[in-house]
Amino acid sequence: MTKDNYSGKFAEFYKKYKRMPSYAEIMELFGYRSKNAAFKLVNKLVEAGVINKDKQGRLSPANIFGEIKVLGYIEAGFPTLVEEEVLHTRNLDDWLVTSRDSTYLLQVRGDSMIEAGIMNGDTVIADRSRPAKNGDIVIAEVDGGWTMKYLKKTGSKVELLPANKNYKPIIPRHDLNIAAVVTSVIRKY
Repeated sequence: MTKDNYSGKFAEFYKKYKRMPSYAEIMELFGYRSKNAAFKLVNKLVEAGVINKDKQGRLSPANIFGEIKVLGYIEAGFPTLVEEEVLHTRNLDDWLVTSRDSTYLLQVRGDSMIEAGIMNGDTVIADRSRPAKNGDIVIAEVDGGWTMKYLKKTGSKVELLPANKNYKPIIPRHDLNIAAVVTSVIRKY
């Protein structure tokens, strides 16, 4: 069986169940009789870059999206003539995710960040390994509740600013924990 066949079975499982298989499920998928065989397969696929394994042994797909062709540029202003030309390919995982172990997705609920282009129902990619800087959009726990806002630091004063004029800034009364920095937003039409 080739690397593509192995990765294909993992991809099919992931697509169907929205998670990676357990070692027992890997044994069943590939007809193995021992967990040791499944463990050896996982290690080979990690080395080949097909799947990832974190420090706790949890598996994740290495390239969810795979390579996609970049065909050129498109005007968002006045229309111009452009010929279709494959410039290169881009792997969306590598482009959107810097640190897989510290990155997660959150579905947006609410409209406090619409002027930043983040709408209700969007998905944001958040990285907890990135240090938060003034002006970053952050995921924060403030006084026991969670929110996504712009971080504004002025001396020792910290505010969380919405991107919607209908909302007021949040000034922490007791506790503020910046959990992650938002790195991307995904919107599916």
